[in-house]
Amino acid sequence: MSHQTPLGSLVPQANCLDLWRDKNDQLVRQAKVAQDLSFHLRRQQLAQDSLEGLRRLLDSLQGLPAAVPVLPLELTVICNFITLRASLAQGFTEDQAQDIHRGLERVLETQEQLGPRLECGLRGLWSSVLCASSLQPELLPVLHHLAGLQIAFWLSTDCLEDLTLLLQTLNGSQSNASEDLLMLLKTWNPPAKESNAPLTLQDAWGLRAVLLTASAYRQGLQELITGSLPRALSSLHEAASGLCSRTVLVQVYTALGTCLRKMGSPQRALLYLVAALKGGSTWGPPLMEASRLYQQLGNTAAELESLELLVEALSITHSSEISHLLIGVELLLPQPDPASLLHCGTQSQVKHLLASRCLQTGRAEDAAEHYLDLLALLLDDSEPKFFPPHCPPGPCMPEVFLEAAAALIQAGRAQDALTICEELFSRMSVLLPKMPRLWEDARKGTKESPHCPPWVSAMHLLQGQAWMRLGAQKEAISEFSRCLELLFQASPKDKEQGNQDASFHLLQTLRKLGRRDEATALWRRLEAQTKLPQENATWSVPLYLETCLSWIHPPDRETLLEEFRTSLLETCDL
Repeated sequence: MSHQTPLGSLVPQANCLDLWRDKNDQLVRQAKVAQDLSFHLRRQQLAQDSLEGLRRLLDSLQGLPAAVPVLPLELTVICNFITLRASLAQGFTEDQAQDIHRGLERVLETQEQLGPRLECGLRGLWSSVLCASSLQPELLPVLHHLAGLQIAFWLSTDCLEDLTLLLQTLNGSQSNASEDLLMLLKTWNPPAKESNAPLTLQDAWGLRAVLLTASAYRQGLQELITGSLPRALSSLHEAASGLCSRTVLVQVYTALGTCLRKMGSPQRALLYLVAALKGGSTWGPPLMEASRLYQQLGNTAAELESLELLVEALSITHSSEISHLLIGVELLLPQPDPASLLHCGTQSQVKHLLASRCLQTGRAEDAAEHYLDLLALLLDDSEPKFFPPHCPPGPCMPEVFLEAAAALIQAGRAQDALTICEELFSRMSVLLPKMPRLWEDARKGTKESPHCPPWVSAMHLLQGQAWMRLGAQKEAISEFSRCLELLFQASPKDKEQGNQDASFHLLQTLRKLGRRDEATALWRRLEAQTKLPQENATWSVPLYLETCLSWIHPPDRETLLEEFRTSLLETCDL
């Protein structure tokens, strides 16, 4: 039989408890001094010293058997340690969860309720602690503080079910209580701590304010994604009125601008975007949203100006804002998603968007210059590379080369376009020995997307157009013929409609050169194709091909075919 030591014999002497408390308070004051320092290295060092001091203090307290009189101080030290550690790491880790787990175990040890409940995980431990009939009232304030940190941890890791159950337990709710997170947080009423309680870095009420703002913002973003715009507007307004830094406020204002734009209120949206730009140095998201807004309004000049400013903003390195909240809203938000409406991309991605929009809106000279700048930027090893095909938010390198060539041709710089195509060809030459296998895969459909061959054929198409602009008809015919040869090899026999673009270019060139027999043979083939069902009429073509299509419009094609038909009839009459 083991001998149970009386609780009173485990209680430390009053002077030890006072010393531990004084040490906690001294470390908290030191960490708060570090918060206000402007010199980054000194600030980090002082905060790190405070963290190590709290760690050593916690080791001392947990090196002794758990005792009720010491628990308020021990749990306060745990809260301060977790808060400072999360702040320095700019996020929560499993280590903080283990610290909370150990603190709850210590509470249960004093109530002789440890046993099998340890197998239930953190959710089970919280239920056991908060529902224990023998729980001392003096523990409630610090337990609610620790619960606030648990809620922050679960919110940052999207454990919303566990979070909801904990809030329901804290609020004394029944099983059929509301599951609305914002409502539960508003209902949560942490008990006030005593005036002589140990110092804390951030108390339960401070955490509650941060949790409310973060939850409202996260909920607003989700509602914006799902299209619940009125609800998103309400949630985002609530977040904007909450406790958040300038950086987060810029994000909230930008989201409000996006929401109002989608709701058809562009002027109100613009007010929030202006406020976002005035609110801090994080200009990327509001400038990107402004460009979308101006595009929707048809104000192309303002749209392109916003993109130019965004390119410039992304080239500037901003120092991170010093937060005066140890656990702020930033720590509780999800990681940036490249597909998000609030993601502005890299400098090269925005530069590509600017160049492509100039090309699409008929500003060929500007587009050509932007594409040349973009290629120089991409060929710099320090710039993050573009994504592979079909992976947003940008095209891959060969497509950028082809778009640049198309823009240069459109701008009357055909020789520069040939130079770009030659550069692309030299970079793709390593793939040329593999071309026959790639063509065969394309014809049989054994590969999902054989991108290399279409790039090569498109390059020949653009080179042919460039030579034609330079008046070199023979070179143009050679390039158009090579383009068709490659396309005929790659395309399935029953889907020859993707080849008409190059064919019309070739037909036009053969006609100008007076090569009647070859032009007539090609005309007959095109005539036959026009009678086939237009299965690919809605196919979304790449921008560089879209530009090529603009050089021969459908009415011009019909006119061209009709002229050949008339010419043949006249020949037959003769």
